[in-house]
Amino acid sequence: MNNYETVFIMNPVLSEEQIKETVNKFVSFIKTNKGTVSHQENWGLKKLKYTIQKKKTGFYYLLEFTSEGKLINDLEIEFKRDERVIRWQTIKLEKFAMEYAEKRKNKLNNNKKA
Repeated sequence: MNNYETVFIMNPVLSEEQIKETVNKFVSFIKTNKGTVSHQENWGLKKLKYTIQKKKTGFYYLLEFTSEGKLINDLEIEFKRDERVIRWQTIKLEKFAMEYAEKRKNKLNNNKKA
């Protein structure tokens, strides 16, 4: 089992309900294929560095999960099939990336408590 982090950008015209539905689709896909989602972050609506599919903004979302390597290819196919997702990137988290991700999560949790 490997640790992965995926950031995907959704179409800016989606409603809050459609965003939740899209995220739940990918979370359940990972769980159905014997993966476990360890962390989720909604980064909200952000301006894109360059235009993608004639869009200048998008809803960003981060998923951290653990799964077998073969799941990644299937997950990327699901991203391609979903019109609500305009861009995505998945990376494998190595030792130092895992440490950084933990620090970032702890910082976020401390900010929420304050």
